[in-house]
Amino acid sequence: MSESKLKAAIIGSGNIGTDLMIKILRHGHHLAMGAMAGIDAASDGLARAARMGVATTHEGVEGLTRLPVFEEIDVVFDATSASAHVKNDAFLRRLKPDIRCVDLTPAAIGPYCIPVVNGAEHLDAKNVNMVTCGGQATIPMVAAVSRVAKVYYAEIVASISSRSAGPGTRANIDEFTETTSKAIEVVGGAGKGKAIIVLNPAEPPLIMRDTVCTFSELVDESAVAASVAQAVAAVRRYVPGYRLKQEVQFDRIEHLHIPGLGRLSGLRTTVFLEVEGAAHYLPAYAGNLDIMTSAALTTAERMAERILKAVTA
Repeated sequence: MSESKLKAAIIGSGNIGTDLMIKILRHGHHLAMGAMAGIDAASDGLARAARMGVATTHEGVEGLTRLPVFEEIDVVFDATSASAHVKNDAFLRRLKPDIRCVDLTPAAIGPYCIPVVNGAEHLDAKNVNMVTCGGQATIPMVAAVSRVAKVYYAEIVASISSRSAGPGTRANIDEFTETTSKAIEVVGGAGKGKAIIVLNPAEPPLIMRDTVCTFSELVDESAVAASVAQAVAAVRRYVPGYRLKQEVQFDRIEHLHIPGLGRLSGLRTTVFLEVEGAAHYLPAYAGNLDIMTSAALTTAERMAERILKAVTA
């Protein structure tokens, strides 16, 4: 541990891991890049890391622990797959029980973390789960409605460019829907949640877009709109390309049948979002990369700041 920054390692040299590495190198205040681990010696991510002076290994988490810099690593970002993260976390913890893991897969062995909703609650957790790119984009909107009304049901659709979905994302489609749906309930506050992801093959690639639809008790629509606007502004502090595509839409509905809840009357709120990426690695259409890595870095930076303050106190 240095006096001013903690050293971080990234497991996974694909799109997400590479974008995150560039963010840490450019914008890390309390974190510095220590190492990147992958399993493909020919990956662009490992090649870029080496060119930028970052220690690398193509032997995965085991190779990471054999690097001399590992003794200085305090925070590990895992950008592999859900199944791999379970093994990676267990392996790391045998060597460093107190190491902090920021999980960018849908494994969810630690608490769900959406920085603007519940990030402050998990700064001392040894492992936090960043849910999914769709979850990071949409759950703040569900939570915004939940702040002013009881949300019976929430459904989100995340549409991302096929070009921005690497092998890890494609391998985790089932976990994506399951983890996001559960986090909509646990973090977003919905009674029941549903998530859908669309990999759009359009050329030229389309920017990430998300639709959030909630069904809640009847409340003042202006209060909901104000809460949504506040949440959008909060997310934009770390994802500048996050924005409403149009004004929030409202419909008052009577006797809507919701499985498990019966027929209810209430307010349907629909939010249309667009997420433009910062183009640190892939072009700006890959907003799914930007919101995921930005949320992970924001969370880890807050953790690191807390640790450094405790050390110097």
